Amino acid sequence: MEQGVTPSAEGLGGTVWNVVGQTYRPKLHSPNTFIWHADVPKETFVPPHIHPTQDEWIYMLEGNLEVEFGGDVHQVGEGDTVQMPMGVAHGIFNRSGTDAKCVFGVAPARKLFDLFVALDGVTDPEELVKLSAMHEVDFLPPPDAA
Repeated sequence: MEQGVTPSAEGLGGTVWNVVGQTYRPKLHSPNTFIWHADVPKETFVPPHIHPTQDEWIYMLEGNLEVEFGGDVHQVGEGDTVQMPMGVAHGIFNRSGTDAKCVFGVAPARKLFDLFVALDGVTDPEELVKLSAMHEVDFLPPPDAA
């Protein structure tokens, strides 16, 4: 990890990504940890997926999200923390009607930083799935494709 301060409205080195309609600003990146700030506009989501080599967590700053894992839908809001162990399928949805802000983290960092670099601005779902698989994130097929 490098010493320094990343201002609240910026990402590391000024980096800002558009990933699945959300704005991600990386805040910390080391071999052990990757943390990013996410602006999650209403009606955006991260489809159900699995991190087979990383634990993931979310800390909610503003707004509300639905997180699906373990066969249940969990309503999360300001101040809540969500823990998603490696290997557990999870999906993240903003169905609240308002925008949300949160901090995500994974440990170890593995290839997720590089995935976000590759996904910045990608809109084709097939390309998203292909790039994700190459970076150790496996998306689940939509229910109607199963």
